[in-house]
Amino acid sequence: MLMSFAETLDSLALRKSELIEQFESLIAPKSDQELEAMAQTSRSLTLQNFGRTMRLFAPLYLSNECINNCRYCGFSRDNPILRVTLGVDEVVAEAQHLARQGFRQILLVAGEQPKFVSRDYLAECVRALASDFSSISIEVGPMEIEDYVPIIEAGAEGLVVYQETYNRGVYAEMHTAGPKRDFNFRLDCAERGYAAGFRRLGIGALIGLSRWQDEAIALAAHLEYLFKHCWQAQISVSLPRLRPAAGGFRPLFSMTDRELVQLVCALRITFPQLGIVLSTRERASLRDSLVLLGVTMMSAGSHTEPGGYTRQGREHLHRTVRGRIVAPEYQDGEDQLATGQFEISDERSPAEIAAVLRRRGLEPVWKDWDQALQGAMAS
Repeated sequence: MLMSFAETLDSLALRKSELIEQFESLIAPKSDQELEAMAQTSRSLTLQNFGRTMRLFAPLYLSNECINNCRYCGFSRDNPILRVTLGVDEVVAEAQHLARQGFRQILLVAGEQPKFVSRDYLAECVRALASDFSSISIEVGPMEIEDYVPIIEAGAEGLVVYQETYNRGVYAEMHTAGPKRDFNFRLDCAERGYAAGFRRLGIGALIGLSRWQDEAIALAAHLEYLFKHCWQAQISVSLPRLRPAAGGFRPLFSMTDRELVQLVCALRITFPQLGIVLSTRERASLRDSLVLLGVTMMSAGSHTEPGGYTRQGREHLHRTVRGRIVAPEYQDGEDQLATGQFEISDERSPAEIAAVLRRRGLEPVWKDWDQALQGAMAS
């Protein structure tokens, strides 16, 4: 019987692999000279493994309905926010806007609300978009293996699931109601996705819920485990730092820009083939400096509210109060748009970001060529 990652995680304080011990030394405090040397190594490993390219993708929010209470999330069930679940035709309208901007890789995002965001709804959305996008990933509530299968058959190839925090005590404190309280079910999600047939797996920790160094060590151990057990998948990691959101949660721990740079370099040195994702949560100047150091995939021009790109879904907006649906009452001057998950920092358009990448000697990649090439080789 394979040891599950939960067992590895629970014994991590007592027993770390040699690789994780090396990683731990890379995230220990460093002088400017030491960090500069790490940055140089990280940069050359990134060029060696990924060339001068940057994959660009956009998140497309399907729904901000949610049955979980998570203290840090704008979509949390008890927040009295404007909510909507887009119909499939509205999803297509949003996606067409992204396709016109050049995107061929999208991430479908939704809160966890099985009544609205069911397996069948997700499969229908993917099916409607599959002909226009070379890579479709989903970031939704964790599911069973059999629930992922029809979504993959419809054309999805990527699964993204963040553990949020690898600290069991903090996790229990942050997730006060809903199925998300099940720590282990979430922890094993990437493996279930792999068993179902996803060929891209993305994991991450939300920086700010516990000490970043502790989260990073657990995250690295999870990566080591997935590289060993899900070796046919492409694995990526995201390092989102908490941003202001509805509900007013303030992060308990902070991470400086310098520490984020160090963590990106440490991950690249430890896992040379790891995809590293950077979202528009981070401000433009920091994103621009990280593109040369280890990041391989960036979102651009993002909206974190359903209908945010083309104002779809306005006809069926509603407010929820402690999980109950009530008619929307708009405050004076309030934009009649569903509430976003968190605030964006980098508000540049996809074209502006692509121009910056080119100026830095990188080629923005809008399309995933892997799939196209595989299709050509098969035919």
